[in-house]
Amino acid sequence: MSENSARSVTVERTSTGHFTATNTRGGTISFGTGADTEFTPVELLLAALGGCTAVDVDLSTSRHAEPDTFTVEVSGNKVSDELGNRMTDLAVTFTVTFPDGEGADRARAILPRAVKTSHDRQCTVSRTVEIGTPVTATVEGA
Repeated sequence: MSENSARSVTVERTSTGHFTATNTRGGTISFGTGADTEFTPVELLLAALGGCTAVDVDLSTSRHAEPDTFTVEVSGNKVSDELGNRMTDLAVTFTVTFPDGEGADRARAILPRAVKTSHDRQCTVSRTVEIGTPVTATVEGA
């Protein structure tokens, strides 16, 4: 592992059912149980899936043309079965349009390949979900 490979966030409880995650750069995002407008952890997972691929695709296409629209919808089904609670049928759908012009034609042409490359190789989030990585949960001092 390289020195730059480690990633972490700290999650702190702010009140019953409400939390704030802080990254190492000082950025924060609040989330909760879904009792209000805050994102739930499952919604954050969906956002991470869509956001990871969106960043890759945006970097590939926007160097040729600024998109008129760029929307990524991520959906799935939350199930509870003998394996426990989990998400199934995850789908990431891009709706991207570009204006007329030569650069935009190039951006349109590479869009499908950019989405596929992100999904197949670049997006750390979707690659981790698809391949599967063990998660260890411990209680410090226990």
